[in-house]
Amino acid sequence: MSTDKIRVFQVATGNLGTEMIGRIRNHPDLELVGLHCYTPEKIGRDAGEIVGMEPIGVTATGTVEEIIAAGPDVLTFHGVFPDEDLYEKVLEAGINVVTTADWITGYHRDTNHPHPSGRKVSEVIAAACERGNATFYGTGMNPGLAQILGIVHSADVAEIENVTVTESVDVSCHHSVDTWKAVGYGRPVDDPTIPESLHKYTAVFADSVYLMADAFGLELDEVTFGYELGACTEDVDLGWYFLPKGSLGANYIKYQGLVDGIPRVESHLEWQMTPHTDPAWKIKGCYITQITGDPSIYSKHMVFPRKGVDLSDPASFASIGMTVTGMPALHSLRSVVAARPGIITSADLPLRSFAGRFKL
Repeated sequence: MSTDKIRVFQVATGNLGTEMIGRIRNHPDLELVGLHCYTPEKIGRDAGEIVGMEPIGVTATGTVEEIIAAGPDVLTFHGVFPDEDLYEKVLEAGINVVTTADWITGYHRDTNHPHPSGRKVSEVIAAACERGNATFYGTGMNPGLAQILGIVHSADVAEIENVTVTESVDVSCHHSVDTWKAVGYGRPVDDPTIPESLHKYTAVFADSVYLMADAFGLELDEVTFGYELGACTEDVDLGWYFLPKGSLGANYIKYQGLVDGIPRVESHLEWQMTPHTDPAWKIKGCYITQITGDPSIYSKHMVFPRKGVDLSDPASFASIGMTVTGMPALHSLRSVVAARPGIITSADLPLRSFAGRFKL
């Protein structure tokens, strides 16, 4: 493969995008050539200054035309919610796109977010890829790498009965007010709108079930959504978010892929914003793969900080979460640029797409 650096144009500098500016700068495969921001106050400023680093010589811009004019190899999108109009314009200009926003296979966007044109979102994106001979790929930690780990852990299983991937995490380090308001955290736990909010904003995990089923060659009859809600047993002030007593402060969500009514492939979300909820779950702070079969497998994917990092600092704790979310995207960029045009999933990429890089 070519040793030339991949020229990257990044979109957004929220929690994830802020972390990724530094990670791109230090990645041996990558060169940051541009930054697209939606906030007017950021446009015209140096990208390093925006994210709290020293100036790096990349000035934030605010139009798609400026992205296209820069001629990057790939655009990395780290906004909270997708920008399908931007995707379409960039792809048809021949620029590849890798996104961490709400996309794994496209099933969720097609099912729950109709495109204004009346077409399926995947049809719009696929057509743009064809016009521009470009590639579109969605990934992240979960959904994304967590499911790849689930698939790989089945390699030594002779007969599979069930595969379940569980994210068991404290989410209070993810300082995105818009995200948690949308999901329903902070609303009274008996608010009848919460289940639909949880489903709407986590439905991309149905994609993750379909991704695993595809890798297993398993045709699912349906993917179902189930949930349990944990109510705060006291007022919780996180400093950046307030959860009144009786409001949603934790949840357990299941996306289950069924064959003949039997769950075969599952993605679970065990989240807490605070341990003070009823019911409460014993958060394990890791990603768990459980495979029932011959033989059965139980594996924890645990993430620890670099030596010397002070986890009593909330910013350091949050940085780890953003790093593991964004790095699967950054490590994939060279393979995505080399991939066939069109919409691809992790099943289409070579093993090196999931490999980290040595610091030599």
